[in-house]
Amino acid sequence: MAKVAFIGLGVMGFPMAGHLASAGHEVCVYNRTAAKAENWCKQHAGRHAATPAEAAKGADVVFTCVGNDDDLRQVTLGQDGALSGMSAGSILVDHTTASADVARELAHEAQARNIDFLDAPVSGGQAGAENGRLSVMLGGEQATYDQASKVFDCYAASHRLLGPAGSGQLAKMVNQIAIAGLVQGLSEAVHFVKQSGLDGEAVFDVIQHGAAGSWQMVNRHKTMLEGEYDFGFAVDWMRKDLNIALNEARKNGAQLPVTALVDQFYADVQAGGGGRLDTSSLLKRLEKGQ
Repeated sequence: MAKVAFIGLGVMGFPMAGHLASAGHEVCVYNRTAAKAENWCKQHAGRHAATPAEAAKGADVVFTCVGNDDDLRQVTLGQDGALSGMSAGSILVDHTTASADVARELAHEAQARNIDFLDAPVSGGQAGAENGRLSVMLGGEQATYDQASKVFDCYAASHRLLGPAGSGQLAKMVNQIAIAGLVQGLSEAVHFVKQSGLDGEAVFDVIQHGAAGSWQMVNRHKTMLEGEYDFGFAVDWMRKDLNIALNEARKNGAQLPVTALVDQFYADVQAGGGGRLDTSSLLKRLEKGQ
């Protein structure tokens, strides 16, 4: 069992830290809103700290799961940042979906302190975090991954090292690029079903087992047919992720025309006040005739 710290108790981090505690690890948590950390401690065995540095002190592995590049720098760098509290030989694992640039930056900062680093964005959404069935895409050194890999089993169904620091973030961009077009296609399919007068539930019950099937179809078609979008991964966060991918594509020369188009569709949803709806709310703009 390891002594670990978990920094960032949002919809993903809260249950992930809980799985670590349930597995018997000694967990100290930090969250910018202290009430969330206090609530976590009421539900799980563990303690909370006043700063990231305090949470990280003496930890074998420190996990971060925050909003974006700036949030990540805030909780890792500086006098109160996690790196200042970590010991040589410990490991910093970042589960934030962020840029590959910030991953490489943190790897460099960690190396200067003789601390190991893994960028480790996840896929699977809130349900995956709560059920311990996430997929983790990792970048870093093989030896570091080998040392930390068993800890990932607490909340992940799969995890894999994909290359040097930054590779995990690049892989998460691939994930989001694939999802963007898929959700737009599913939205158009649901819209077509409604307009055609078909029994949508019957149609999707059949086709989800064929070539058109996907996680999105299996888990979202029912709520989309019913016009429910109050759960899952929010549009605001998807736009953040797609902008990261589009910025990276400008650097590496990748052509992402569908991703850019769907990003603008999500901007339409945001403009209509739907930033906190889940990503399947792309259907709403079709129903409005956009």
